[in-house]
Amino acid sequence: MMTTSHEAADAAPAPLVRIVDDDRELLRSAAFLIRMAGFEVRTYESAALFLSEDDPLRPGCILLDQRMPGMTGLELQEALVERGDSAPIIFLSAHGDIPMAMQAVHRGAMDFLVKPADPEVLIAAVKKAVEKSLADAKAAGEESRIMELTKTLTERELQVAQLVAQGLLNKQIADRLGITLPTVKMHRGNVTRKLGLKSAVAIAKALERAGLLAEEAGR
Repeated sequence: MMTTSHEAADAAPAPLVRIVDDDRELLRSAAFLIRMAGFEVRTYESAALFLSEDDPLRPGCILLDQRMPGMTGLELQEALVERGDSAPIIFLSAHGDIPMAMQAVHRGAMDFLVKPADPEVLIAAVKKAVEKSLADAKAAGEESRIMELTKTLTERELQVAQLVAQGLLNKQIADRLGITLPTVKMHRGNVTRKLGLKSAVAIAKALERAGLLAEEAGR
């Protein structure tokens, strides 16, 4: 079956589990275990290598050692936060302690496991992190799509959409904007067609995602 260009554009890349650790034996064993669970894996022997080679746009998660030569795991986490990379992180360290774990989680890490981690616990943590990454990517994609769709609305259509989102009836919208009822119906029909949404609640959610819900209508 032929895949359309639209379908190809919508196809999300497969999630990738990154393992960052200076212990080559652990890289091999952890990568094997995670691949057996059905995930694609890439390994990095240093934080610097990860920063220079990883694709931050690809969903998945990061399995991260804390104590490494050069940049530590916590330092890498801080660098990722600074550049806006929200990939879920699972810390895996033989030297972990409670303050370190609390600091990592406070900065957004999903989990902190102590080596040697139980294989079932590790795989469960990876699955949970990947699911979160995929959900975040889907939400971001939907927000981007809504943003593009709202840009197709004319100024008057946007005003009508904002008043629809507030729960106003067509007659009330006509009075508020000083236009005829048939004109309101026409603009509302255009909004429904362009956004692919019918209900006032759905339109309100779309405008909220696009940052347009709070704008004053009828100016």
